[in-house]
Amino acid sequence: MDQDKDVTIYDLAKALNISVATISRALKDDPVVSKKTKKRIIDLAEELGYRSNHFARNLRNRRTHMIGVIIPRVNSYFMSTVIAGIEKVTNEAGYNLIISQSSESAAREAQSVRAMFNNRVDGLLVSLAYDTTDTTHFDIFQRKRIPFLFFDRVADDNHWTNVLIDNRKAGYEATAHLVAQGCRRIVHVTADSGSNVYKDRIRGYREALLDHALPFREEDVIRNSLSQDAGSEAASAVLRMRPLPDGVFVANDNAAVGCLLALKRSGVRVPEDIAIVGFNNDPVSTVVEPNLTTINYPGYEMGMVAARNLVHHLAGQSSIDATNTILLKADLIVRGSSLRMTAAR
Repeated sequence: MDQDKDVTIYDLAKALNISVATISRALKDDPVVSKKTKKRIIDLAEELGYRSNHFARNLRNRRTHMIGVIIPRVNSYFMSTVIAGIEKVTNEAGYNLIISQSSESAAREAQSVRAMFNNRVDGLLVSLAYDTTDTTHFDIFQRKRIPFLFFDRVADDNHWTNVLIDNRKAGYEATAHLVAQGCRRIVHVTADSGSNVYKDRIRGYREALLDHALPFREEDVIRNSLSQDAGSEAASAVLRMRPLPDGVFVANDNAAVGCLLALKRSGVRVPEDIAIVGFNNDPVSTVVEPNLTTINYPGYEMGMVAARNLVHHLAGQSSIDATNTILLKADLIVRGSSLRMTAAR
């Protein structure tokens, strides 16, 4: 037999002198076929390297049992926990994943959407890129009634389910905690992005200041890429401010750690001189000294909830065709980087 040619059920039938119908039933584990005959067929199939053409069969059934996932970047602890949650649910439901990253580019995101469509995924889970403002590249999914939903970074104008946390509330709690620790000039370090995630966190920051009779000043908002290096650069900007801020709320932990380390290198005492709160509860938050106060972002749960909603929709058990926002709980985890009152004793 030609080594480069795929083995078919016709080859198995010819080699064993058994009907094609019997071969097909045996490979589907049909109880009609005797165990002895089934074993002969399976043993030969394994020996010859037979592969079932699931793709062709799935196309006949109008299902590929593949779900697409588009995320901003893979080198993110939060996103890795989201994917783990998605995988748990989809694997148990018999789906495979195709994962693509937009690298924070709306153009690459649009290319990924088209690739997912061409690969005939049954559904799509998406967290948007930093610079995505126009979501018309998802129209091909809507026109074909292929379900998709957004998680974490969501679109303002979609008609599917969104899974996220209450970022406004989390931003409020982080800022209010710094106020409760005696901070009176609090800087917010955030992303230079129109994403709902960062818009809502800054809204919570602003509301907390105003509710505690503290002024909101645009010059106290630093916008950057939120990398660890960007956090270090934010620390330099903080140190140039007069009067010196006594609190910093950073929209992710990587940048918060970069800020904390740079401030300490400059002789600033954390939290006595400047208290710091991050966001995400990444593992890095417990490596630095003092440990970082942060918002626990339930990535694994978010992945499970998003995947479960999509899988249930595909199974006809529920619908995600109407706008529906699912909010997950995000708690403030208080650690040493913000406890000015305790440090002052």
